[in-house]
Amino acid sequence: MPRRDMASTARPSDVPGGPPVVVAITGASGAPYGVRLLQLLAAARTPIALIVSAPGFRLLRTEVGIESLADLRTAIGAAAWDACVTSYDNADSGAPPASGSAATRGMVVCPCSMGTLAAAAAGASRSLIERAADVTLKERRRLILVPRETPLSIIHLQNMMRLARAGAVILPAAPGFYHRPTAVAQLVDFVVARVLDHLAVAQSVVVPWGGSCASSD
Repeated sequence: MPRRDMASTARPSDVPGGPPVVVAITGASGAPYGVRLLQLLAAARTPIALIVSAPGFRLLRTEVGIESLADLRTAIGAAAWDACVTSYDNADSGAPPASGSAATRGMVVCPCSMGTLAAAAAGASRSLIERAADVTLKERRRLILVPRETPLSIIHLQNMMRLARAGAVILPAAPGFYHRPTAVAQLVDFVVARVLDHLAVAQSVVVPWGGSCASSD
């Protein structure tokens, strides 16, 4: 059976807005991106099917001090979490995200480790995250992978090329600077806004490029 946060009573199918977005958090550095993505998806009342790997939980603990699903619920906002989020154990290969017959709006792995990316490129299904990525590709749904690794080896690049050819969106956690950020949160928002754009989820945290940079000179 899927593991859910005990405080969450909503199922994605019960939430207005259609099928859920599958969101996975894996062990690559970049926990703030994953947390912010969940905050903005929940704020937009987007149903979320959440899967966090064991390294993903370790990452949340190390980078943002989130020790458990209960802590993550607090970070997202209890009301928004209860309305929008259903969490699943990464070891549960029978959970809805593992089946192509379970409708979704696509999947985001944010952040995406190189191990998870390699598994997706190989069509591996050793965990729910890997199986959900495989299902997303085979059903021709949007798969967005947010890697942060640097530098990249030829193996990394070949795996990304293979996934891009299969239809995935490779969206590196590489924020821009033309909006002149003054805080880390603005850099995080830049990347997360691009993810939301590719999911067709309305966002207002980053103003679209207008063709020129403001100048104070």
